[in-house]
Amino acid sequence: MISETIQKAINDQINAELYSSYLYLSMSAWFEDGNFKGFAKWMKVQTDEEREHAEKLYKFLVDRGGRVTLKAIAAPPVDFKSVQDIFEQSYAHEQKVTALINGIYDMAVKEKDFATQEHLNWFVKEQVEEEASASEMVHQVKLAENKPGNLMYLDRHAAKRGGE
Repeated sequence: MISETIQKAINDQINAELYSSYLYLSMSAWFEDGNFKGFAKWMKVQTDEEREHAEKLYKFLVDRGGRVTLKAIAAPPVDFKSVQDIFEQSYAHEQKVTALINGIYDMAVKEKDFATQEHLNWFVKEQVEEEASASEMVHQVKLAENKPGNLMYLDRHAAKRGGE
């Protein structure tokens, strides 16, 4: 059985992951509107990954005998300043999600909830990858932003991203 505090934290994290999916879908839509098809696909892959993260947490909570309580998902922003702005926001968002995961992990350590710790190990590793991927895009876009040809090349390159 899972404790009430861990159950609540995981339910909150499910909501955060679904918000992340919604946020990246909004970013994808902005890219589509700007005819950045590659960046739109990159964000669409991100959207799908975040939803999968929520589903992993959902299944874990159910498997542990916890109760899933879904909450309203906040509306994401729909207007962004630039390609660089979006990837900077994406990177900052991933850092926030990392802090949330670390907070749940810390709770699980304090409660000696080894099953939750083990489950969250995957998320800890995943967040390293998520932050690295977003940081790389920020760096590449910064290099290309003032050179339209380079930005278009990067957009085409981003379209090659699959569901890692």
